[in-house]
Amino acid sequence: MPVIKVEMFEGRTTDQKRELVEVLSRETARITGCDVDSIYVILEDVKKSNWGAGGMLCSDKFPDEKPAMEESGRE
Repeated sequence: MPVIKVEMFEGRTTDQKRELVEVLSRETARITGCDVDSIYVILEDVKKSNWGAGGMLCSDKFPDEKPAMEESGRE
């Protein structure tokens, strides 16, 4: 039973999350040879103020930057 945990900045739409879960599940099943129903995906939205990179809070480091998927206009 594979478990995939994805931590990312908050801001993705439900449709984006739905597609991510579907693709991760499908491709994991293909690669591992297990049934897609046995795969669990955990999505965790993290505020930039709760994530650090390079010694800085991401809310300070990337104050106006939106998640890459959101900028593409996909929903």
